[in-house]
Amino acid sequence: MDHIVYLDYQSKELQFILNNEKNIILRGATGRKLPYGRVQENDVLYFVNNNGEGLLKAKAIVQSVFFSEKLEKVDSEKLVDSLKTRVQLKQNVFNRFRGKRYISIIEIKQVSEIEHVTFNKDNFSNMDDWLLVEDINAVL
Repeated sequence: MDHIVYLDYQSKELQFILNNEKNIILRGATGRKLPYGRVQENDVLYFVNNNGEGLLKAKAIVQSVFFSEKLEKVDSEKLVDSLKTRVQLKQNVFNRFRGKRYISIIEIKQVSEIEHVTFNKDNFSNMDDWLLVEDINAVL
């Protein structure tokens, strides 16, 4: 399964990933929204910055996944805080995940830069920060 993942441009997430200084993608929500439960080991993640340019710039393989059960606010904060140095996010972005009921932690490996390419957004009715695409070739 292939996924398109938007990364925070201001936090320079993509740079940290490409420099092997970041190896996890963190998401959190009050409900079970993507990528919760929809990512598996060996899936391929394609990365795009959330700065409006719409270019896929790198890819990685999913090494492991963790999806929390419904968490109380304090437990969510503790879990997210324990990842602070690994997620490499600006504080305001990091704080968006603290206290969320459902936390998704996706550990990645085999990161590689790819030829910068645009993708077809027409098939996505709801543009979110995580797009489930099944086969990347279908949107190129």
